[in-house]
Amino acid sequence: MDFEKASLRAKELRDTLNYYSKKYYVDDDPVVEDDVYDKLQRELADIENNFPSLKTPDSPTQRVGGTVDNRFDPVVHTVRMESLQDAFSEEELFSFAERVNSAVDNAEFVVEPKIDGLSVSLEYENGVFIRGSTRGDGDVGEDVTENLKTIRAIPLRLSRELPFIEVRGEVYMPHDVFFKLSEEQELKGEMPFKNPRNAAAGSLRQKSPAVTAKRRLSIFVFNIQRVEGETLSGHKESLDFLKELGFKTVPFYNKYSSFSDAVKEVRRIGEIRGTLPFDIDGAVIKTNSFAQRAVLGSTSKFPKWAVAFKYPPEEKETKLSDIEITVGRTGVLTPTAILDPVNLAGSTVGRATLHNQDYITEKDIRIGDIIKVRKAGDIIPEIISVVSHDPSGTPYLIPSVCPSCGAAVIREEGEAAVRCVNPECPAQLLRNIIHFCSRDTMDIEGLGEAILKSLVENGMINNPADIYSLTPSQISSLDGLADKSAENLINAIEGSKKNSLSKLLFALGIRHIGEKAAKLLAVRFGDIDSIINASVEDILSIDGFGEVMAKSVFDFFSMPQTIDLISRLKDAGVNMKTLEEVSDTRFSGKVFVLTGTLPTYGRAEATKIIESFGGKTSSSVSKKTDFVLAGEDAGSKLTKAQSLGITVIDENEFKKMCGDKTE
Repeated sequence: MDFEKASLRAKELRDTLNYYSKKYYVDDDPVVEDDVYDKLQRELADIENNFPSLKTPDSPTQRVGGTVDNRFDPVVHTVRMESLQDAFSEEELFSFAERVNSAVDNAEFVVEPKIDGLSVSLEYENGVFIRGSTRGDGDVGEDVTENLKTIRAIPLRLSRELPFIEVRGEVYMPHDVFFKLSEEQELKGEMPFKNPRNAAAGSLRQKSPAVTAKRRLSIFVFNIQRVEGETLSGHKESLDFLKELGFKTVPFYNKYSSFSDAVKEVRRIGEIRGTLPFDIDGAVIKTNSFAQRAVLGSTSKFPKWAVAFKYPPEEKETKLSDIEITVGRTGVLTPTAILDPVNLAGSTVGRATLHNQDYITEKDIRIGDIIKVRKAGDIIPEIISVVSHDPSGTPYLIPSVCPSCGAAVIREEGEAAVRCVNPECPAQLLRNIIHFCSRDTMDIEGLGEAILKSLVENGMINNPADIYSLTPSQISSLDGLADKSAENLINAIEGSKKNSLSKLLFALGIRHIGEKAAKLLAVRFGDIDSIINASVEDILSIDGFGEVMAKSVFDFFSMPQTIDLISRLKDAGVNMKTLEEVSDTRFSGKVFVLTGTLPTYGRAEATKIIESFGGKTSSSVSKKTDFVLAGEDAGSKLTKAQSLGITVIDENEFKKMCGDKTE
């Protein structure tokens, strides 16, 4: 490769790797597997070694990894949280050993699994946990102390009152917790995390510790960064000491005087990784002696006394015997490959995800094919390629009707998913009813997820209208519900009939129609029958509605199932008219953007006041914005408003504009 081609390729690799890194570390949304990233980074490093002038300060090869997010206070690490040099073959492991043995005599090595999660630092003074932070870029991380306190595996007080100790660990999400969380996210119509590592990172970096607490994270501690009041000579001794202090250390670790034996342990860990209840992305070999580590030192990127062996994803060939279509809680039709069973990464695999029609078409996957399968992140089986086609096979297409209810399915422009939008589809029943009863919709207090699940499983509810036919005896027949609780629920159900039309519209779960759009729809048409009879053009006349939203509303109210549901709700006495009245229109035609923390109001309350005066709120600043209501810690929205010359007001000015309404 000549210099010109190398320069172009290096720039392409830097841009690609920086994008992947941002998606992983900042957005908590990884888009490629680790092995893909590692290969690209290795290619870039080779180019930079061959052409040193192409090495730039912003190159991913010059970084420990990650960036600092401004959601949390920064923490400067006194001891740098280094990354590790990667090895992808046993030859590279033995090269590491040669480098160590050429610098020090009689080196011993400790082998431990490399936990796949989010690296953190924990600091203790006099045995009490005082601060915890993420690794960030290795030099500066994020203060996530309160979130870390919710992890029960982290001791808040140690068994000994050392003057000071800082340890490093890996926060992770156990497999059973990950699978349960994925089910809950799907049930609520949320996008599930892609893997346990992604889930751990996203859960730990929540603004609310209460959310982190619900995620049941755990931690393995694997290193002492700094310590006062104790002298330790080696890594295994330090791990044993951490156990004595009450830390949950890496689950197994052993010391070896023979490097060949250390490599055998790396192989053993690779063989059992599929059976572990947590993710690992490799095994680490560390020089045991701290004195020898000091001699070996570090490069600008990683320590010379350790190496991380990355296991290649195990791939197997097998036959795709069928494709099964399931309907998710959000109506998405998901294709799943039914495979001839094959042992993969420690477990028998008989099914694999096929994602969507684009994925199937791109790889030309057909029933009867011999395919190659692997576990993405060593946990979720997926097909990576077709080895050979069945001579009688034909290109596969996802059905045009829902396999659960028989209704026609849709695929909206710009979306990969094929979706059933029938409000009475049995496969979506529980998720739709949970949404229907939630606080922001029909607000039926006491009718939560657990009770609704029991009602659905017992056949007492088959669509939202059935809620209004429930009797006290039916509800009290459920486990754990007394007669008084049943009576309260019936009263709450009865009270929900008086809600405004906007609440009902939002409760129906119309695609692309949120709470704000439901209010606009209700105010524009006044009653449900007018909406049913409206054309796409009529709906498009609503300020703020685009073609996608208008067509979604029109299609929803064109389905016979919707008309039947509305008819039953009418018969039950549910209000079908708008109750929103705007008598004072001082904000009519005005668009507000709220940013920062307001001293008195929450955003929901301020939005309600604005809308009561005929105004609108928007989530983004544009030339159409009239006012930006800014509180403390207002960020980029305030900056943009100032650059566009938009009027910025604080809460006091807002109160004056509203007059008695806010008193």
